[in-house]
Amino acid sequence: MIERKHDINEVKKIIKLFPVTAILGTRQCGKTTLAKELVYDHYFDLENPRDIARLQNPQLALEDLEGLIVIDEIQRIPDLFPLLRYLVDNKSGQKYLILGSASRDLVKQSSESLAGRISYYYLNGLSLNDIGKENIKRLWIRGGFPISFIADTNEDSYLWKENYITTFLERDIPQLGINIPSYTLRRFWTMLSHFHGQIINYSEIARSFGISDMTIRKYLEILEGTFMVRILQPWYVNIGKRLVKRPKIYIKDSGIFHSLMSIETIENLLSHNKLGASWEGFALEHICRSIGKNDREYYFWSTYTGAEIDLFWQNKGKNWGVEFKYTDAPKLTKSIKIASLDLKLEHLWVVYPGNEKYRLAENITVLPLAMIEEEWMY
Repeated sequence: MIERKHDINEVKKIIKLFPVTAILGTRQCGKTTLAKELVYDHYFDLENPRDIARLQNPQLALEDLEGLIVIDEIQRIPDLFPLLRYLVDNKSGQKYLILGSASRDLVKQSSESLAGRISYYYLNGLSLNDIGKENIKRLWIRGGFPISFIADTNEDSYLWKENYITTFLERDIPQLGINIPSYTLRRFWTMLSHFHGQIINYSEIARSFGISDMTIRKYLEILEGTFMVRILQPWYVNIGKRLVKRPKIYIKDSGIFHSLMSIETIENLLSHNKLGASWEGFALEHICRSIGKNDREYYFWSTYTGAEIDLFWQNKGKNWGVEFKYTDAPKLTKSIKIASLDLKLEHLWVVYPGNEKYRLAENITVLPLAMIEEEWMY
C-alpha cells in the first residue's frame, strides 16, 4: 500500500475545523483506503447491504453515536444530508467524514443542506510525492489510480483501466441518474481523447459525432463533474490583441487518456503523435495540485497570432504562468517572451521532463517536473 501522507494530513486539518468533512473523487482513487488510515469510531459503507439496512432508520442509527462517523458512498442516500445538519447542530460529540463519487449534484445537495458546516477535500490519483521521483515515467504511462500504478505489469495495468472505463460508464454514470447509453458515452469519450490538450470546438465535435452542440456540452459536464476531464477556460485581458476565447480540454488521468488512445507502454507513447499533448496534460495536473487552488481558478492564454501560455493563475495580487515542453533543453521563445510581457507575469516556469533547473531570463525558469514540490513556487 502507498501511504498518502499529504492527503491524510490535509484531511485531518479539515476534520478539526468542520463538523462534516467530505472527501470527493472518482471511484477507485483511494477515498476508502485513506479514510481507513484515520482514527474513526464508526464506519458505514453504503455498498454493504448490512450497512444499508442499518441506515433504513438513519436517525435511530446515528443519533446516539459518538466520535468520528464515516459514511462511505453517501451519494447512494442523498436524503441523509438534512439529517446530518440536524445532528451536528444538536450533538456536540459527533463529527462526520463522508465519502462520495464526485458529482455536481452531490456537491450541490450537500452544500445546500450543510452550508457553513461542511468542507470538501477533492482526492485525486497518486501524486509525485506519493510515488517518488524515480517513478515519474511509470506514473505518467499508468496514471494515478493506485491499482493501475502498482499493477505487476503494464499489460495488467492496461487491462484494469479498460475494465475501469467500462464499469464507470455502465454502472457509475447510471447511478448518478444519467440515462445515456454506455456505448454512446464511450464513443464520445474516445473521440474526446483525440482533442486532448486542444481548443474545444463544440460545433466540430458535434458534427463528427452527429449530435447537437448542447448535447456535447451536456456530455462534457458529466465527465467534468465526475473529475474525468478538465475544462480549462481562457484568460481575457484587454491588450488590443485577438484572443482565443474557447476553452481547452484534457483527460485528467494520464493513464485513462493512454488507454483511450490504445497506448500501453512508454515505448508506444514516445513514438505517438500525442506525446507532447500527453506530457502537457500530465504535468499540468500535477502542477495544479501542487499550487493547490480551486480548479476554476486556473486558465490558459492564447492569441490568434500564436503567442500563448499553457497555464495561468493569480496569487497574492500577482500573475504567474507555466509553459509545458517535452524537449531536452527548452529555450527562450518569442511566444514565451510575449506572454511574460503582455500578462505582466511575476514569474514564468517552463516545465519539462529533464533533470536540470536553469534560468532563461530574470523571471523565467526552466524547471524539471520532479522539482516542483521543492521549488513551489512563490
